[in-house]
Amino acid sequence: MSKNKKAYLNWSSGKDALMAWHHILQDGNYDIQKLVTTVNKDFKRVSMHGVAIELLEAQAVSLQLPLHQITLSGNVSLQTYNETMQKHTRQLIDEGFTEAVFGDIFLEDLKNYREKELRKIGLNAIFPLWKKDTTTLAQEFINLGYKAIVVCTSAKELDASFCGREFTHDFLQDLPEGVDPCGENGEFHTFVYDGPLFKQPVRFEKGEKIMRSYKPSNKNEEDDCFKGQTYWDNQFWYQDLHG
Repeated sequence: MSKNKKAYLNWSSGKDALMAWHHILQDGNYDIQKLVTTVNKDFKRVSMHGVAIELLEAQAVSLQLPLHQITLSGNVSLQTYNETMQKHTRQLIDEGFTEAVFGDIFLEDLKNYREKELRKIGLNAIFPLWKKDTTTLAQEFINLGYKAIVVCTSAKELDASFCGREFTHDFLQDLPEGVDPCGENGEFHTFVYDGPLFKQPVRFEKGEKIMRSYKPSNKNEEDDCFKGQTYWDNQFWYQDLHG
């Protein structure tokens, strides 16, 4: 039996989560035994990334790990989000998990938030990519043989032509100045479909490309996670994929 700490990976379906897993394997101190993904129940897609649940589930099958889905409304309040996440993480604790692995790289506020919320219930937050150079990480992902497609882009940062492209060295070279190579500021999101950890490639076909606009919830202003913000990206291009 493994003496490594039992961990679950917060699985976005994209490259940063995959690279977090890769670095965890190199570390050797943690045993990732489950993928955990938040899903937008209104659209039945991976939150933010917009990937269909059928493709998320196909990823888990190919990666040979069980998948735990957390369903949330697309316009969820921060209070409801925290309550839902706490319910599910307590369930994971009951299953023997002690560590939660994230693919965050340099967003301090997000890291502090995750650590604070998990500390309340006794889980440790692990960030194997923290403060690593994003250009190096992006190139490492490609050089290792992983394959991904860009499924979501911020319309403020990237035009529609970037959405639906393969995540390659050419893609990185074409990024406008100021756009992070890993999209760490939310400029773009990816879907990983093949590589060394996959038993077989996840098959898909491209569908339509659409733009969606979002706005803060007005249902409860005191509980609105966007309350007080004067700047946030609210228009995104999505590349639909069909399994």
